Amino acid sequence: MSDSSKILVVLTSHGKLGNTGKPTGWYLPELAHPYSVLTRQGFSLTLASPAGGPAPLDPSSVEASANDTVSQSFLAEHKSLWESTTPLESFLGRAAEFAAVFFPGGHGPMFDLASDPTSQALIQEFASNGKVVAAVCHGPAALVGVKGPKGESFLKGKKVTGFSNAEEREVGLEQVVPFLLEDKLVEAVGKGGKYEKAAEKWGEKVVVDGKLITGQNPASAKGVAEEIVKAVWGA
Repeated sequence: MSDSSKILVVLTSHGKLGNTGKPTGWYLPELAHPYSVLTRQGFSLTLASPAGGPAPLDPSSVEASANDTVSQSFLAEHKSLWESTTPLESFLGRAAEFAAVFFPGGHGPMFDLASDPTSQALIQEFASNGKVVAAVCHGPAALVGVKGPKGESFLKGKKVTGFSNAEEREVGLEQVVPFLLEDKLVEAVGKGGKYEKAAEKWGEKVVVDGKLITGQNPASAKGVAEEIVKAVWGA
């Protein structure tokens, strides 16, 4: 039975930042702010990850959010959510139970969700069931390898955004990530689609194309959640 108040959130299981020796994972405000928006609107969130169990939280995102009261409150009150995620495979065949699937960013998704066949199958299922598919920052990496019903790119002809090349260069990781997300998104949407970004680096940018909702960077996380609400409730 469909439940229009349930959202599946998919976090990365990858905690190592390439060959740098540094940790990575998912990015705190990109879950904290959507959680705040969505739960206030009556949604319940179920957290999953490829491996299940603890999903690695990028410690740099905790430091960067030191003065962000929403993120710090979430960190203090909801640790059990990401310390006990459900294995992603257990949600295959269950898209009808949810209103949306949402992929927060952080660099982790670039290393696992971008090529995870279970994640790709899940996105296909949600899309074919007319559900909302949403992602923010590096979260859209999960979308780039997904195929549509005819074997074409799921993103072909669509409008989309995600972490820009300029932003990746500014954080100094353009040689560390397995690919540049902006480049992959441009390739995936093809000539009939469009990758969009904010006029300035780190500016808020949310792009809505039907039931596909994407945000460019951490500043866009709250806006993505607000668009999820609109898409589900038909506002």
